[in-house]
Amino acid sequence: MATESKQTAETGEKIEKTSSHRSYSATKEDAAASRAWWVVDATDKPLGRIASEVARILRGKHKPTYTPHVDTGDFVIVVNAGKVKLTGNKLDKKFYYRHSGIPGGFRAEAYRLLLDRKPTFPMEKAVKGMLPKNVLGREMFTKLKVYADADHPHAAQKPQPLAIK
Repeated sequence: MATESKQTAETGEKIEKTSSHRSYSATKEDAAASRAWWVVDATDKPLGRIASEVARILRGKHKPTYTPHVDTGDFVIVVNAGKVKLTGNKLDKKFYYRHSGIPGGFRAEAYRLLLDRKPTFPMEKAVKGMLPKNVLGREMFTKLKVYADADHPHAAQKPQPLAIK
């Protein structure tokens, strides 16, 4: 509880004012001390649903101590990223575009081929697009671990399963 002391001009006696409301702002040290590990199985779940939930956990919005300018989020492990589901005809009609910077360097690749070649990339790209576009977002992105199959080397951290509908 915060208290403020003031003196009155006429009598000089002290008046104490108490405030029961204080804003909480997390610090980097507070956030680092309370990080948990979560594991998500992406088998036959929509890419966007998983990505939005993972981005929410990485930002720390699930915690009551969420502070927008501090990385208060947890670590997230996504397994079976190669078995993620894209709804509708997105496997063939959604494209990943890139350009090498030289004339004629434009490339387009369907997500079906991208999932075969780099099964973790679509999940990483979807989550990264839902994080802030600044230094804080890049710091949050480092807490994401994506694996194409069910094996991951983070068993020592004892990750808890995260249920995504």
